Amino acid sequence: MTFNPHGKHLIAGAWIATESTFENEPAYGTPARFSVGTVDLVNTACEAAEEAFWSFGYSSRSERAAFLEAIASEMEARAADITAIGCQETGLPEARLNGERGRTTSQLRLFAQAIRNGDYLDRRHDVALPDREPLPRPFLRLMQRPVGPVAVFGASNFPLAFSVAGGDTAAALAAGCPVVVKGHSSHPGTGEIVAEAVHAAVKKCGVHSGVFSLVQGGKREVGAALVQHPLINAVGFTGSLGGGRALFDLCAQRPKPIPFFGELGSVNPMFILPEALKARGPAIARGWAASMTVSAGQLCTSPGIAVVPQGPEGDAFVDATAQALESVGPQVMLTNGMAAAYRNGKARFDGRNLVRAVYTSQSEGREVTPNLYEVSASTFLEDHSLAEEVFGPLGLIVRVPSAQEMTVLARAFEGQLTATIHSDAGDVELAGRLLPTLERKAGRVLMNGYPTGVEVTDAMVHGGPYPASTNFGATSVGTMSIRRFLRPVCYQNVWRDILPPDLV
Repeated sequence: MTFNPHGKHLIAGAWIATESTFENEPAYGTPARFSVGTVDLVNTACEAAEEAFWSFGYSSRSERAAFLEAIASEMEARAADITAIGCQETGLPEARLNGERGRTTSQLRLFAQAIRNGDYLDRRHDVALPDREPLPRPFLRLMQRPVGPVAVFGASNFPLAFSVAGGDTAAALAAGCPVVVKGHSSHPGTGEIVAEAVHAAVKKCGVHSGVFSLVQGGKREVGAALVQHPLINAVGFTGSLGGGRALFDLCAQRPKPIPFFGELGSVNPMFILPEALKARGPAIARGWAASMTVSAGQLCTSPGIAVVPQGPEGDAFVDATAQALESVGPQVMLTNGMAAAYRNGKARFDGRNLVRAVYTSQSEGREVTPNLYEVSASTFLEDHSLAEEVFGPLGLIVRVPSAQEMTVLARAFEGQLTATIHSDAGDVELAGRLLPTLERKAGRVLMNGYPTGVEVTDAMVHGGPYPASTNFGATSVGTMSIRRFLRPVCYQNVWRDILPPDLV
């Protein structure tokens, strides 16, 4: 690796150090030191972002598209170093980092294409009716406009795709909104090199330097200062329910409340219908085990719960899942804290009345191994904690007395990012009854698949009713995510010569 972090913040085009520092906790290699963020840095970054908005927010779509593409190119120019430090800090395998970097750069280019196309503007016209009785109608035009500077919090589990130049940042920049990023302290070196790529693109495209800033580390007061800064108009967040809810509340308590687009957590239930269970139960079980344990289960779409009918086919499903998990070796978690949280989550199930341990394992340090438990539907419905997310490779099988009772269980779930139906031709009637409930519970409903792997496309929805996300009408993945950082403006009888160029 040729990249050596300097440990500074990027504030409106300047690399700035602070007196206090912190060390990262790499999965291997020597720790590096990074400057700790301060409230003063947040203030400077937000003020620069507001100044940048007066040019960037009114730049052309082609100019912003070129900027997004330049960021992608600058990231690719640093590809080897991004992968090297990303692997070192997170413990994720090289193939995963390479794939995530490709997703991040492709996402930037997709958003560039989307804003060039212009459909996201949702332009509407109502022609004037001067002779209408009893009153004439004015000429009305509508278009989506950027909201202003946006705060983005980097995610722990996606050091590239949901972090410094990830989906929230790309969507905000595509909309015309400058961004202040609060980097995640679990991978500050990865954040720094990606910020260097953004900084290079800023200089290459001649964009105002305040359009992007990165503040590293810092206590909770730094994050609180960012979401409460009067010049910040929206917040993008991917992380824990507790941390996200605290920031959401701060946004709501501001003198001028702002939208908080938080993606917080999900157990992503799968419903295994009788005919599918009979025809290919063990195959579905093996697929579930693979999806549950990929990236050590550290994916927001990891399917943590399978709803399975009682009976011999259901028993075979349980056995097949356990056998598949036996072959999964120890995996490195993103941080020591996450590994400890996973073990604490597992402890909630161990030795608990009416919860059967199907396959359990012990793990130490930063490495974890999978675990599988089984519970009856009645016990699950009586104990809300069994439906809480455990971030890591842990699965829970909920056994229903009959397939018809799946609809009752489905209604008991809180909001989810995804819900999955595994069905065959003979399950059509039951699947049809399940679907209305699941579409109310989840932002994405799958059939005969596994939710890990989120396509970055026009039709993707990555969000859902609370607590999956704080805004059920939004997505953090796909081109529709740009809409989060826009607001509709109606222009009534405004002279054509002064209208925004995109509306004429």
